[in-house]
Amino acid sequence: MSRTRFRLPAFRALCAALAFAAAPAPAGEPPLVPRPAHITPEPGEWTIPATLRVQFAPDDPDETAAAHWLHYLARQLCGRELMLAPTARGDIRLRRHAAETGDETEAYRLNVVAGPVDGGLRLEAGHRAGLLHAAGSAAQLLCWPGRDALPAMRIADAPQFRWRGAMLDSARHMQSVDYIKRFLDAMALHKLNVLHWHLTDDQAWRIDIRRYPRLTEVGAWRVPAGAGERDIDPATGQPRRYGGFYTQDHVREVVAHAAARGIEVVPEIEMPGHASAAIAAYPELAALAGGVERVPADWGIYDNAFTLEDHGFVFLRNVLDEVIELFPSPWVHVGGDEVSAVQWQASERGRALLAQLPGDDPMRLQTWFTQRIARYLDSRGKRLVGWDEILAPGLPQRAVVMSWRGIEGAVEAARQGHDTILSPWPTLYFDNQQRNAVDEPPGRLRVIALRDVYGFDPLPADIAPAQRHHVLGMQANLWAEHIRTEPRVSHMGFPRLAAVAEVAWTAAARRDYSSFLHRLAGFWPHYGAVGIAAADSAFAVEAALAQAGEGRLRVSLASQEAIGAIHYTLDGGTPGAGSPRYDAPLELAAGGVLKAVRVVDGRAIGAVRETALDPAALRLRHSRELARCGEGIDLALEDDYPPQGERAVFAFDIQHPCWIWKQADLRAPIKLHAYVGQVPFNFQIGAARDAIGFPKPRYQGGELLVFEAACDGEPLARLPLGSAHDNDGVTRLAPASLPQRGAPVDLCFRFAQSRLEPLWAIDRVVLVSP
Repeated sequence: MSRTRFRLPAFRALCAALAFAAAPAPAGEPPLVPRPAHITPEPGEWTIPATLRVQFAPDDPDETAAAHWLHYLARQLCGRELMLAPTARGDIRLRRHAAETGDETEAYRLNVVAGPVDGGLRLEAGHRAGLLHAAGSAAQLLCWPGRDALPAMRIADAPQFRWRGAMLDSARHMQSVDYIKRFLDAMALHKLNVLHWHLTDDQAWRIDIRRYPRLTEVGAWRVPAGAGERDIDPATGQPRRYGGFYTQDHVREVVAHAAARGIEVVPEIEMPGHASAAIAAYPELAALAGGVERVPADWGIYDNAFTLEDHGFVFLRNVLDEVIELFPSPWVHVGGDEVSAVQWQASERGRALLAQLPGDDPMRLQTWFTQRIARYLDSRGKRLVGWDEILAPGLPQRAVVMSWRGIEGAVEAARQGHDTILSPWPTLYFDNQQRNAVDEPPGRLRVIALRDVYGFDPLPADIAPAQRHHVLGMQANLWAEHIRTEPRVSHMGFPRLAAVAEVAWTAAARRDYSSFLHRLAGFWPHYGAVGIAAADSAFAVEAALAQAGEGRLRVSLASQEAIGAIHYTLDGGTPGAGSPRYDAPLELAAGGVLKAVRVVDGRAIGAVRETALDPAALRLRHSRELARCGEGIDLALEDDYPPQGERAVFAFDIQHPCWIWKQADLRAPIKLHAYVGQVPFNFQIGAARDAIGFPKPRYQGGELLVFEAACDGEPLARLPLGSAHDNDGVTRLAPASLPQRGAPVDLCFRFAQSRLEPLWAIDRVVLVSP
């Protein structure tokens, strides 16, 4: 399927007439994200009446669907009640125009007509998807914050890419059906049109398959690692299981909700690797007998793979048959990433196939496997989609390659004539954090900010112009190993998915980051209206404190994006546009609280941040505020305790558990107070695990070591872990005195322990004057 192009003659003529289409954002541009392809202003305005009627053809199911979507959104976003009056003359008129080609499925036109009599909104499209997009844009115009009248304008709009997606990982941590529906609503507001639903993995099988009930009876549940194994369910006397699954009725409900918003749901059923949960349920599916005793709780890469015997393919065909019944999408994603050939090579069937297949790469077994699955899907009228590991000689031509290991997979796939989707790590991996701050949720510690996502190029120069028709689009991925809760999914997803939407929808000549930020600020209330707790990370005001003399502090305020202005209060009031504006660092008396927020176009965006004006804050560092010593696997890792309720978050490199406080002030006598926690080492990282080393402990149970400068030599202090072993939560260790120095020094922290499990971590460290 090729990218959408403007082909309708009338539509092309209209677009050609809009001369300023590539101009920067005019003042007061509608807060539509993504930015429409063409907007042209016209004289006058239309005052929005208190009562609005929507006219549509009741015998046209697509116009009817768009009318109901508009009605729902207007009520949800700003409380406007629209009257659906199909036969009466409407203030808002939905109309299908005759399409001359099937290529314009998502194109639409929207006119705001001035005048008190014949004024109103005119929505027009040739297909259902375009009508739904028109309705979504109309609702956002009707709910434009602070507007009782709309300037007259003409919008002619269509996307540049067919696939504008978000991948939701429901295997590692499951989201409720109600939440997924809210997530879909937020996607639809941004005209994202593909939900890639990751339903199976090593840690869970989430979709009910009638023919194989143990997939969910066994495969949908696991016992969490660490403290979770000691959380006993009183009803069974066994460790409390964690998990759940979607019934087939649940799946139908999600698919129907998505279709009503113009979104198709693409299921992912992982194969041939990431199969541990399925093998735990049905051991005969294993490539090698005795591989999986129970659904695992470790993250990472397992050797477990589906058998190459015929009965394994019978199982997979039967599973796919039920999946195909549930998902009308033409695509089925089969994973195909991070497959190990170890068990295949050790199996009798694997060795026999390797002797028959040409070549000497053991991964040719995966190509053979993929070919069989692709042929079956093709026979059922579906196209196989897989991660870029499937790209090998012999890959069926209709298979679609999703490039995640950078853009190279997409470049090579297009060169070989395969359709492809760009979804590269790290820019489009939204388990990466958005800013390095204590109040960000758990995740990977690499910062992928809103600006980074907006700057992604979905048509890299390495893809030749003649091959670019193979680029179906782009997709961001919400891998959920460290995204345990639904609010965190919202936080990690939005508004970065708004940037994905604009980059995938809007041509490069029309993209402008400053315009995007201003439109996003106007769009912001819509997230809360559909139940999405979007991250304000790009706008969050951060305060940096420094000593400014006896009893005084110097306070600097900043955020990632500098649009609008920062406003603050010192009297306990809530800051807003009428509060003092921050223009330069402040020198303030110690004591009290500073509250600050960023204000854009007269409205606060994001949460008010509070900073205690306390000199003691200069002597405290949370683990996120400490530098790390290596460049391994950097995580903000959530504690495994308590089973319910809020948990601490530890930031560290699990391959190099070592922290540095740069330029700690030891110019006076100091006692160090350290707060530490322990987590299970539930990571499958292969041989890298064996390379993790620790100093030999002097005390039984280990200790926290404090060094000056580098983390070696004789430590300045040793803080025994002692009773921390008996506490699954955060423990304050007995304090240690540090020697006085004439100037600030770097302090390095690491643990001395005799074994890797559990993995000790710093929560925070504090320097206290005795």
